[in-house]
Amino acid sequence: MNFKEIPIGPLIEKEVAARGIELPRICNFMKCTEQEIEEMYKVTSADTENLLKWSKLLKYDFFRLYSQHLIFYAPTIADESTENKNHKKTFLPEFRKNIYTKEVIDFILAQIQSGEMSKSEVMEHYKIPKTTLYKWISKYKDEKK
Repeated sequence: MNFKEIPIGPLIEKEVAARGIELPRICNFMKCTEQEIEEMYKVTSADTENLLKWSKLLKYDFFRLYSQHLIFYAPTIADESTENKNHKKTFLPEFRKNIYTKEVIDFILAQIQSGEMSKSEVMEHYKIPKTTLYKWISKYKDEKK
C-alpha cells in the first residue's frame, strides 16, 4: 500500500465488498441514503465522524492509514534539545512511541534488502532508532527462515 496518497472512499468500498455487507445495513448504520453511501465511496478524504463509523462497521482502523502516512512523511523530531527549546505545552495527549505495523516494518526492511536505502539512510529519513532497526532486522530475519 502506498501511504503517500490515501484514497479513503475507494478503500472503504473495497473493504465493504470484501466483507459482503449489504447496502441497506450500511445505510441504517450510517443513517444516510444509498446515494450518499455511493458518494462516500468516491471521495479522497472523509469527515472524522464518518470515518469512525466506517471503522466500527467494518471493524478496521482506517485512522491507522493516516498514522502510517505521518510516520513515513512527517516523522517526529528526534533531537530532544531542539524539541525542548521549541516545545509548547498542549492540552492534547502526547504519545511516546510511534506505531510501526508489520507492513511498515516489512516495507522498511525491503528497502534495505533491495539496496534502495542503507541502514543509516533509513534511520535518518524515518527517524527510527538504531536499536529498533537492528531488532527488526534480527527478529524478521529469523522469521523468514
